[in-house]
Amino acid sequence: MNNELKQRVIELRKQGKTYKEIVEIIKIPIPKGTMSCWCRGIPMSLDYKNKIKQNAIVNIKKAREVALKTNKAKRENYLQTITERNQDLAPLLKDKGVAKIALTMLYLCEGSRSQRGSLMFGNSDPLIIALFLRLLRQCYSIDSQKFRCTLQCRADQDIQKLEEYWSQITNIPLTQFYKAQVDARTIGKPSKKPNYKGVCRIDYFSANIYNELKIIAELLS
Repeated sequence: MNNELKQRVIELRKQGKTYKEIVEIIKIPIPKGTMSCWCRGIPMSLDYKNKIKQNAIVNIKKAREVALKTNKAKRENYLQTITERNQDLAPLLKDKGVAKIALTMLYLCEGSRSQRGSLMFGNSDPLIIALFLRLLRQCYSIDSQKFRCTLQCRADQDIQKLEEYWSQITNIPLTQFYKAQVDARTIGKPSKKPNYKGVCRIDYFSANIYNELKIIAELLS
């Protein structure tokens, strides 16, 4: 019976079957080492070589998918750990002094220091813009009529939709928007980032706030 089984394995191997396929056909769990010994010296056909190549490609693809899932899970756990470690920081912004420090640091990074009679702050990230306005409104008694907003965008973008978007983010009415500034260098060049909303520039006319933030920055430094 072993001889019959061996001959059957050899015949299937000559047909270009893999060891896994042979076991599935004969339905007997023969060790791979045994089959390798029985089939030693059998030349591999071109079909077999192509099959092995395709199987290798499939296995590599599966391995990559598993690796991606594993790495994604690791990253999610890593980020969750960071979140848990720092979640007690956000409530600190309720303190006006802490909020002023945060506002000053934010303005030093993204705000203009050439407009001495007003604040000028711009960014393409809606979270940064929202945080700046939240801190500004929290730290100072704000006159909403003193806000102006300017959209800086690419030539192929829908200005009206972008202004409506930033109006919702900033809670500044469209009537207080300056004319949008289109980057002339982008004319004829399609945007590659569909989610790009342009840069939102906020102007707030207050020399007092500008001077206070400047002095706070000097004290901190």
